[in-house]
Amino acid sequence: MPILLLVIILGIVEGITEYLPVSSTGHLILATELLGFDADKWALFNIAIQPGAILAILVLYWRTFRDVLIGLWHREPSAFAFVRNLLVAFIPAVVIGLAIGDYIELLLGNAVVVAVSLILGGVAILFIEWWAKPTDSGGVANVTLRHSIGIGLVQCLAMIPGVSRSGATILGAMAMGVDRKTAAEFSFFLAVPTLTGATALQLYKHGGTMESGMGGWILIGSLVSFVVAVVVVKAFVSIIQRYGFAPFAWYRIIAGAVALIWLAMC
Repeated sequence: MPILLLVIILGIVEGITEYLPVSSTGHLILATELLGFDADKWALFNIAIQPGAILAILVLYWRTFRDVLIGLWHREPSAFAFVRNLLVAFIPAVVIGLAIGDYIELLLGNAVVVAVSLILGGVAILFIEWWAKPTDSGGVANVTLRHSIGIGLVQCLAMIPGVSRSGATILGAMAMGVDRKTAAEFSFFLAVPTLTGATALQLYKHGGTMESGMGGWILIGSLVSFVVAVVVVKAFVSIIQRYGFAPFAWYRIIAGAVALIWLAMC
């Protein structure tokens, strides 16, 4: 398969899965293996194209970020609460990521871990959808400090490939009583510092080992993921408000089971 086609496919996978509760990292690992490439060699690429997905959130929610910046200038409590909630939710990922980041990297090429995590995550989604009784939180700024810390801790589960960062944060927030729309938007906004930090760290640690020409492939992959993510995020919020997360749970279970069967046959 031509490298350009692989780059486009991985960009599409990243754009579709980054904000859905299905694990973008897991799907990128499985897609790389399925297409016959070494997942370890493409691990850096899969992380480095995340800025495209980050940009999608900045573009789609530019009015929200603008209002927060203006609110900070005018010292509005809601703007400070918005920033505070994202910062306290971001800190656990920084601490735990720096502490056990090298061990987590060893799992990034393990397709079996991804498949099992997909199945277990799907079961967890079905349980939380049935058990949780969320109420209207009124937006990210109105999420309590305690819940923001809890969401940040839950997000750290996504360091295991296949768990899903968006799934962990959204379902974790719902389990604490946050409504679906606010939980989804909290996950979107939290992705900006989290994905930015993860990308910067990996490029700092492994950028020197990047193969010749990989920079151009990363740029193309990021562009593809941006375009796809813009479309997916706009549709995602309306889908979860109408149907909930059960469709994604069943998809995870089926995809994980198929992946395990495929891996066993290889």
